[in-house]
Amino acid sequence: MEIDYSHIKVIGFDADDTLWVNETYFREAEEAFAQLLSDYETPNKIDQELFKIEIKNLDLYGYGVKSFILSMVEAALDISNNDVSIQVLDKILKIGKDMINKPVVLLDGVEEVLKTLSQKYRLILATKGDLLDQERKLEKSGLNQYFHHIEVLSDKKEENYSKLLNHLDIKPSEFLMIGNSLKSDILPLVNLKANAIHVPFHTTWVHEQVNEKETNGKDYRTIKSLRELLTILN
Repeated sequence: MEIDYSHIKVIGFDADDTLWVNETYFREAEEAFAQLLSDYETPNKIDQELFKIEIKNLDLYGYGVKSFILSMVEAALDISNNDVSIQVLDKILKIGKDMINKPVVLLDGVEEVLKTLSQKYRLILATKGDLLDQERKLEKSGLNQYFHHIEVLSDKKEENYSKLLNHLDIKPSEFLMIGNSLKSDILPLVNLKANAIHVPFHTTWVHEQVNEKETNGKDYRTIKSLRELLTILN
């Protein structure tokens, strides 16, 4: 059944891996981290332990690079049984700082799509992570002019989006979310009877992956490129 987007007033765009490259840098950092701790464990085991600690720390630190840095330090101490050297810890901090200073690489068609849609809709950036880091990336991206405002959410669950819709003073049917994560950008909105369009990125963090049972019967659309929005919404 064709989805009707004629009632849309506000479009929310996810940031990382929807507008610009992000997850690729985390994968590179994980490889560098595993190399630093190669005297203690295998790369696969190191990845598993780091992931466990990241998930454990989400409620405490939230999402983003700073949370990831703290989790790497904790994982290094755990994996080495507190034997890791100050030099290695210093290199872990450097990995994190390098991630923060990475260039913002826009994905294909991003600026063209935002420029066109901003003439008809109110656009917002709806992302999660560290506020300072996301504001920095938005500034580097040069896309500020297309967004009415930026919303950095502590998480992307139904209750977070409900608060956002109330803040925007719109009905769920008047909101469309665009993002690469089914778990964070799509399913919560569909459950609220809002609209969502999935734009997959080639790399997805394990924590953001969902199974077929979770997506069965859910009313959303998947596109290959943001450019397809121009055909769908204009």
